[in-house]
Amino acid sequence: MLGNTFGRLFRVTTCGESYGGALQIIVDGVPPGLELSEADIQPDLDRRRPGQSDITSPRQETDVVKIVAGVFNGYTTGAPVGMIIYNVDTLPKHVAQYEKVKELMRPGHADYTYHVKYGRFRDWRGAGRASGRETAGRVAAGALAKKLLAREGVQVVAYTKEMAGIRAREMSFDEIVAGVEQNTARCPDPEAAEKMIQKTLEVKKQGDTVGGIVEIIARGMPPGVGEPVFDKLSAQIAKALMSIGAVKGVEIGEGFSAATKLGSESNDIPYVDGDRVRFRTNHAGGLLGGITNGEDIVARIVVKPTSTISIDQQTVNMFKMEETILAAETRRDATIVPRIVPVAEAMMALVLVDQLMMWRGYSAFIREK
Repeated sequence: MLGNTFGRLFRVTTCGESYGGALQIIVDGVPPGLELSEADIQPDLDRRRPGQSDITSPRQETDVVKIVAGVFNGYTTGAPVGMIIYNVDTLPKHVAQYEKVKELMRPGHADYTYHVKYGRFRDWRGAGRASGRETAGRVAAGALAKKLLAREGVQVVAYTKEMAGIRAREMSFDEIVAGVEQNTARCPDPEAAEKMIQKTLEVKKQGDTVGGIVEIIARGMPPGVGEPVFDKLSAQIAKALMSIGAVKGVEIGEGFSAATKLGSESNDIPYVDGDRVRFRTNHAGGLLGGITNGEDIVARIVVKPTSTISIDQQTVNMFKMEETILAAETRRDATIVPRIVPVAEAMMALVLVDQLMMWRGYSAFIREK
């Protein structure tokens, strides 16, 4: 299996499956002298873990992280930082539920494509490596990246903008930061959040699931970060966010709504603010030519409804090549939108640290501009 490493200078490699022994994370490129402990990583893992509300999976994973390499006397050494998260809620009865349907294609899941690619050797327990469980490793690495960004004055926050067809009102950055963790929907608009939760619970009673939209904002990135042509920062952000399993679409700035606007409505007008250039609007989402312009980087992702539902579905037995019926019995999230919020933050943070390192290295060789 390829594709388990992300980044160029700030590189993250993860391994581990949904019902395996543990998830393991190696972060290469961490500079020495960063004060780091499990207490810096654990809060974001606590935000991602299941079993915290009626709209998320009842699986009781503690997601306790242990730093096992790259830190000495409380500071990073410059060596790769190694972390491990043990799986603890993997009872035989849960494995037996998956074994009953291991030959069946679960609609919306990667069972068929993994079967085609890896055959009888694939790990069918809880979807194995294709499970959203692997995102715990991303969140651990992302928490480290966010600590590095904080030193540079960069803050990354994500929140639920829409869920179950209910959309939050427009809010300021400060409102978002203050309100995102105030409810289980992770929506800083309390009125919309309550409606989201109630609608999701209604759908859950029917055995079904809902999706939504998560917005990610990065504030404080200096202008000039990102490379033209193939390595545009916008392209790197899109790749990072699209690599999250349940994400079906990405937009930056005003995104798809730009299709209905005139150029005069879409252009961001610049002005001089002291010794720097600012923009009166941010339709571009902080990126021009794939390079940061100093404004907030704004991206949104579409999160599909959870694929596991409690409704009988027609499917195919991949081994017998027969059509059959799937009756889902396994644990599930009524929605995964709130749990993807810290994952989206992590992927944005990983991209920004990596790109900032490349920009700093490149710009050090520039004598005049």
